[in-house]
Amino acid sequence: MIDFTGKRGVILGVANQRSIAAAVALQLHALGAELALTYGPDPKGRFEQNVREMGATVNATQILPMDVTSDEQVAAAFQALDKAWGGLDFVVHSVAFADRADLERPFTQTAREGWHMALDISAYSMVPVARGAVPLMLKHGGGSMVTMTFIGAVLAVPNYNVMGPAKAALEASVRYLARELGPQNIRCNALSAGAIRTLSSSGIKKFGEMLKVAGEHAALERNVTQDEVARATAFLLSDAASGITGQTLYVDGGFNIMAN
Repeated sequence: MIDFTGKRGVILGVANQRSIAAAVALQLHALGAELALTYGPDPKGRFEQNVREMGATVNATQILPMDVTSDEQVAAAFQALDKAWGGLDFVVHSVAFADRADLERPFTQTAREGWHMALDISAYSMVPVARGAVPLMLKHGGGSMVTMTFIGAVLAVPNYNVMGPAKAALEASVRYLARELGPQNIRCNALSAGAIRTLSSSGIKKFGEMLKVAGEHAALERNVTQDEVARATAFLLSDAASGITGQTLYVDGGFNIMAN
């Protein structure tokens, strides 16, 4: 049994009720965790509204703004958690973004600004998040971090474009964080989810076709669900995975093992 009773953690990236982060929040809440949720910048306030609605569903005790492009705001969020909780057990980083134009145009036409934005939000953000989380985790004798990635980090996926290098950088960052933080009993892993229809994936050109191909060519001959990804995330965060760090766990129905 995986039990998070008495554990406290923060989840970044709840875009709406159908997001992977939302499924993870529901799973961890069901397992007994006390949760904090963060929301990113949005002039219309939709992200904050969605996060507050999910927060009510999972009894989140902390709802915090966190623009991951701002070191100051990331640090402020963890300072608030430290003040409220005095420690931290886990972090779920489910944040990624690329300009829609850079997802739609040929990869050779990727704008320099778009490259910087995708790498900053989708990969570099893991660094200041870890920097903020580590001191709180040390107060609890260690902790665990999980981030979300995709097979486009290691394979050239049609129309994934600039997000491929961003996810590759994220996976490399996980390995370096695992190496650095391991002696402090802090684990860091990535979970590579199969193609799932979410708000983020809607920005990928011909995503419906990608979803169809993924289901047809997976070893299980189907697509995975948010709930399956959420259960695997809970495993990686839990003491059941205490010997696992620096890894990318594929939860894609076995798509990644299949030859074309």
